[in-house]
Amino acid sequence: MLSRIADSLFWLARYMERAEGLLRVTATHNLLSLDKDVNGPLTWRPVLETFTSTGEEEIKAIEGNTGAALKKLLTDTANNNSLKSIIGKARENARGIQDYITKEVWEEVNSFYHLINQPALDNRLSNYEAADILDLFTRHSVLYTGITDITMARGIGWGFMNLGKYIERCLETIVLTDKQYAVNQYKVDEIKDIMQWRHLLMSLSGYELHLKTYRSYQYTHDVLHQVLFNEDFPHSVIYSLGRIDRHLQDVTKGHISEENAALIRNFGRLYSKVKHLEIDDLNNQTLKPFLAELRHDLLHFTNLLSQKFFSYA
Repeated sequence: MLSRIADSLFWLARYMERAEGLLRVTATHNLLSLDKDVNGPLTWRPVLETFTSTGEEEIKAIEGNTGAALKKLLTDTANNNSLKSIIGKARENARGIQDYITKEVWEEVNSFYHLINQPALDNRLSNYEAADILDLFTRHSVLYTGITDITMARGIGWGFMNLGKYIERCLETIVLTDKQYAVNQYKVDEIKDIMQWRHLLMSLSGYELHLKTYRSYQYTHDVLHQVLFNEDFPHSVIYSLGRIDRHLQDVTKGHISEENAALIRNFGRLYSKVKHLEIDDLNNQTLKPFLAELRHDLLHFTNLLSQKFFSYA
């Protein structure tokens, strides 16, 4: 029974974090696509490749059609990673554990679910209302985060929710960073204008922080530092790993076992890879394999965590 509760709390938080990430990237791309003089013709291809399993033929058909792309990303139930699918899964998890989350958290998840299931939504995404719809969804996502933070008790359930939240956030940052640097062939030493990095930084809510914090013109290098190593940036890899470390200690505290010790050691090795790495160690040859290994190791840790805490008959 406890495994089921922990599992549902973990996945509720993951799904809601995934929804927020999807909305940030989609809203950013929609906004920048309107600024054609600066960005040139932007297509929805990179967003569709990241957040859907859509085939090449369909991507070609809709990559230049904002309304069709938004429907695929937000409301298409055939896309398992659409916002509607994600919120549906989040609500399913929340509904089964209403006794273990606050009334306010349940009401916000349920409200978001009914909002994304409005019958007229597809039509509104095809016209000038699209930006307003994205803004509305984003505000509900942020509202969920705030409500959860101020109403949930700080117990072991809170620990599992935060493990799910920061695992999902860390994976998102790794994937988006890899996608953006792949466009540049992972050339860390190549100077690119800040406008070339605006999409990544805005997708991670870090554009303003970058302008206030980094003073050089080595944008390719500085952006990489921010998204990987800046401990003051809430969407950096090191920030998320630090929170995972803290909440892993919370859920294993007082339960001494070899399994727990092995899990902590596994994560410790992953955390150390980033914590003790110098940014100068990442260059044109090492960046791509580092990001791939980091993602693989985090997924492996997540599987071990699931086997330890969420295995039930």
